[in-house]
Amino acid sequence: MKQKTEAICTVALIIINIAVFLILTILGSTEDAVFMIRWGAMYEPLIAQEHEYYRIFTSMFLHFGISHLLNNMVLLGALGWNLELEIGKVRFLLIYLLSGIMGNIVSMYHNAATGNYVVSAGASGAIFGLMGGLIYVVIANRGRLGRLSARGLLFMAALSLYFGLTSSGVDNLAHIGGLVTGFILAAALYRGKTDSRFRSAV
Repeated sequence: MKQKTEAICTVALIIINIAVFLILTILGSTEDAVFMIRWGAMYEPLIAQEHEYYRIFTSMFLHFGISHLLNNMVLLGALGWNLELEIGKVRFLLIYLLSGIMGNIVSMYHNAATGNYVVSAGASGAIFGLMGGLIYVVIANRGRLGRLSARGLLFMAALSLYFGLTSSGVDNLAHIGGLVTGFILAAALYRGKTDSRFRSAV
């Protein structure tokens, strides 16, 4: 039972995202692009021209509607729980935050290059970073970590990217940028098993 309290960063991130969503829901509509820009959503012209670089970070904690929030929080809970217990809190946070930031930067430059300026927000770039990190960790453990397998995670990543590419209103470049960044960071940061109790109990 004690092990289930150790993924404190994952739980904290879920609580923060839900709290931000509830506060913004009280203040206005989280499905209104203008309202979301006011509270820190990504919008390339404001970043490039007004130098509002903070949006690259703040947009990671904003969500367009309850479905967007719930979908991301379910994935954050599932992926984050496993990765944090295996890789540790500090490394987990580094992967989550840097993947989210890099995913947003990749998306920003692509949109600027194509002139396709959109309002974007969400934790999915960071969450795809967790997926990329977990893929590396499982591969480093000879393709299996508890109930997780490299094949299953790769299938999940491919399916998630496919649904994103075939759906409208999805920031696919943020997903891809986050996934690749998470994999690279895990390769640089992961040094093997950090919690033998976790592995033997799964």
